[in-house]
Parts: sequence; C-alpha cells; structure tokens
Amino acid sequence: MIQTHSQLLQVADWCTQVQRQPPALICVLGFTETALRPGISAAGATPWSRRFTAAADAEFLIHGPCSQPVYPLPPLTAGVSPVYITRALVQALDLPVRLVNAGLPVPLSVPAMSLGPVLARCVSTGNAMDRAAVDLLWRQGWELGKQLLQSLPRPYYVIGECVVGGTTTALAVLTGLGWPAQGRVSSSHPKCNHAQKWHLVQTGLHHCRGQLGDPWSVVAALGDPMQVVVAAMTLAMHQDTPILLAGGTQMLAVWALIQAIANHEALPWQPERVLVGTTSWVVQDPSAQVVALAQALQAPLATANLNFQASSYPALRAYEQGFVKEGVAAGGCAIAAHLYRGWGNAQVLAAVETLLKQSATLASPDG
Repeated sequence: MIQTHSQLLQVADWCTQVQRQPPALICVLGFTETALRPGISAAGATPWSRRFTAAADAEFLIHGPCSQPVYPLPPLTAGVSPVYITRALVQALDLPVRLVNAGLPVPLSVPAMSLGPVLARCVSTGNAMDRAAVDLLWRQGWELGKQLLQSLPRPYYVIGECVVGGTTTALAVLTGLGWPAQGRVSSSHPKCNHAQKWHLVQTGLHHCRGQLGDPWSVVAALGDPMQVVVAAMTLAMHQDTPILLAGGTQMLAVWALIQAIANHEALPWQPERVLVGTTSWVVQDPSAQVVALAQALQAPLATANLNFQASSYPALRAYEQGFVKEGVAAGGCAIAAHLYRGWGNAQVLAAVETLLKQSATLASPDG
C-alpha cells in the first residue's frame, strides 16, 4: 500500500514511529488570487467557482453529504473532489479533524480556527502578501502548534491543505528559494500546464527581482498563507510528535520553506520527524517529475498506492485518467489508514464508494 520514493531509511523509521497509532488531521485552508487565472487549476470548472472550493471542501469534510449544503462542491471537469477520500477515511477510522482558516474570500459554514485572515495576491504581482501578514501568520501558526502539543494523549498529526492554485505558488516558492522546479510540479490537470505556471512565476520574479534575500521575503513575494502556517506549525511541533505533511508538490514546497526558515533563524530542525505523503497519482503524472523534485530536496516522500480503475463510479475512475490526483490530505490519510489499521486499496475504495452512494441518494428526487 505504501511506496517510498526518496530517503528510504528515513521513511521507514518515520513509519515505525507511528505504527498502529491513530493520527489527528489538521486541514489548513488558504486562498491565492492565482486561482482566478483562467485555466490555472481544475479544482473548480471556472475562476468564480474556485473562490468557493476550499469552503465547500471544508463543509464536506466536517458534515459529509447533505441535501442542502451551504457551499456545494464545485463542478469539476472530470472526477470528484479528493475530499471524498478524506471524509470517507476520517469517518471510518473515527479520526479527529480540525480546520484552520488562513484566509478565504468567503466565510466558512463550519467551525475553524481563524488565523488572519490573509488573501494572497496573484504570484505574478511579486507581492503576494505583506510582510506584516506573513509575520502574523507565522506567529499564530507557531502558537497553534504549541497549543496542540498540550493534547493528551498526544497524537501524531497529519497536516493537509486546500489551496486552489497552490501548485503554482509551490513552483514560485521553490524557484525563489533556488531549487530547480521548472517542469517538475504536478497539477490537478491530466497534463500539467507548465507554460502557464512558469509565465506567472517569471512575471512575479521580474517584479520582485533583487528583493529575495531570505525565505521570509520569498514567501511574502511569491507564496500563499497556507505555506507559512504549515511551516510554523511543523517547526513548532515536530520535535515532540511526528508530522505527516499530506500533499504532493505543495507540501514539498513547504518542506523546502521549513528547511530554509530553520537555517535562516537557527531553529531546531529534525527532518527525520517529518514525512511528505501523497497519492500514487501524483508521482505517476507523466507530465511532472515529483519524485525527482523530492530527491533533489532530499525530502522523504511516500505515496499511498491507490487505484480506482475497478470502481463502478466513472467519477472515481477519472483519477486513473490523471484528473484531480490529490488534495485535502487524501493521500496522507490513506497512508495513515494503512499504518493505523492495515487498510489497503480495497478498503479505501469501498469506503469512498459508500460515501458516493450516500451523495447520489441525497441528490436523487426521492432522496
């Protein structure tokens, strides 16, 4: 069920630390106006619908399918939101979930801790966030991490995200930090829109040239609020409990940001306490090079080998055609389900199909 792609011994040691333990899930929600660029993301069929994607995913994660949601899940080009995978797993395994709102354009319909909020400008501005906003997000993320460590018994944490357009901000931050990420990041499209992403990043870099002297200036110029909050929480907690950064390209960028901030600020950093985990669909993306990116970063990368080809639902089989791939900690939760209860692909698929059946029943005229 779990495949390792880089730092093999580090991944094995991390998995041993959490074997048979239930995690707690934290999902950090954020927004960047990069998401409003036509065609930049498939996590919502139109730029307008992508303003509501994170709020809809958050509502579904907490409540599951219901007949009259405040924020219906936005229509996709193909497939269904990965929140179906996450919701199915946290419900089946009875995992605690906490939402963190780092800044959204609409109010949430479910309880969440608010850390701002900060709406990031488009990457192409080279001025995504004010430095004061980054400082506030960092302090609040750090304090939240320390608060979570007071929980008894203390779980390990799966930290996921929902930021539409986030693979573009990931590419921007990686590039700003000096990593060769062009052509390597994945996306929600079956074939990654590298040219569009790179154009936005290059435009942003042009506007902020000469101003990227440290990781704080990089993330302020080119990043998004989620990256700051997750980096702060991880550095605050990882010495006391293992952390699973649940995501592909976006969490690799957070990994790089954590390393850069730890080095710049001389903060304690034990990389063996933090795993990057995603779905097999991300590393199988033929238009990306996510494994090569992880190896370049020396980040420990593992995937949950999910395969929905046998599903009776076309929306799930779309994952095998390269649509969606990951989001809302889906891959990380699948890894955690295997480590906690020994779940494999069959159990995950059955749980997700059950949830889809519930949704279809509610949506029917007789539901």
